[in-house]
Amino acid sequence: MKPQPATKISSFLAERIEAGDFPSAVYLIAERGEVIFADALGHSVIEPERRTATLETIYDLASLTKPLVTGLLVARLLESGTLRLDDEVANYLEPFRRSDKQAITVRHLATHTSGLPAWRPLYLLTGGDRSSALDAIAQLELESPPGTRVIYSDLGFIALGFLIERLTGRPFSEAAHDEIFAPLALKRTSFNPDESWRAEIAACELGGTIYEREMCRKLSAAEVRYDWREGVIWGEVHDENARFLGGASGHAGLFSCAHDAFCLAQQFLPRTTELLRPTTCALFSENMTAGLNEARALAWQLAATQDSTAGPSLPPESFGHTGFTGTSCWLDPHRERIFLLFTNRTHVPKLPFANINGVRRRFHSLAVAALGAKT
Repeated sequence: MKPQPATKISSFLAERIEAGDFPSAVYLIAERGEVIFADALGHSVIEPERRTATLETIYDLASLTKPLVTGLLVARLLESGTLRLDDEVANYLEPFRRSDKQAITVRHLATHTSGLPAWRPLYLLTGGDRSSALDAIAQLELESPPGTRVIYSDLGFIALGFLIERLTGRPFSEAAHDEIFAPLALKRTSFNPDESWRAEIAACELGGTIYEREMCRKLSAAEVRYDWREGVIWGEVHDENARFLGGASGHAGLFSCAHDAFCLAQQFLPRTTELLRPTTCALFSENMTAGLNEARALAWQLAATQDSTAGPSLPPESFGHTGFTGTSCWLDPHRERIFLLFTNRTHVPKLPFANINGVRRRFHSLAVAALGAKT
């Protein structure tokens, strides 16, 4: 059955486009391995030219890289026995052999409970030396003891990316291609997409990385000297740390379209996974941070987290993630439902970017209602 637009969802997203939240929106809603609803609205690019979004439009998925690639690669390493969740990271990464980092485990990194800060500009901390990135992370002061608090951390997943490279003996992008993209025959998914893809990619920030430049200025309380990008960011990763690390990192850098992302999401459900044993999928809905400030599973947030973007219509065992560029993916494992919403909210004429968490919650409520009406 060919997927059809869900009228109320498309109308709602069209309203948000008109309101200026984002220039484009692509959504896909699936149940039990079948895509039921899908649509594309608005413009994937508004400057320097206008391009209409389609279901084939490729988006910078930003932090969806964390579960869809890094989390999946970690799960495969766990299955093979190469890695264990409670292994100390210092066993694999020498820079973590420090008194304050020695107790950090793979589980801590994968659930954002390592105590590492949320973000730091590695391109500044290292003086532009990419080979010093892991050392720079290991030298940062922890904000809480490992295992005591959820602090959503790009740095923790960057470290996981380095760990994956260490264990596979391959660059992160090659490990992702060989272990995930190629076996699933994904044709529109990549790190560092080829220049020939550019016209099919949704554009990101106008005027270069103005947002991140301002973050650095606030962090240092002064103007920061760096080779900042100018003009529209289009066809290359938006996140500056990911760009500094070569465009492929454990925390960001993945580009994909809705259909390919749906194939990736299916790998986290027992009945549809092709890359994992079905029993391994329990790791993605298991609350590994019970009693802490967020409910977290392996690489995913659980809907049981207060004020999560799942909204009130998804059950608490649902798991999901968002991306800074305006993307999100949520899964209901019991009903085998997948909810993808891609926007390019960073491609707007001026800051600040819209906070679209309310849009995400409403989208999920409308999607659940649409699936209920279908049955």
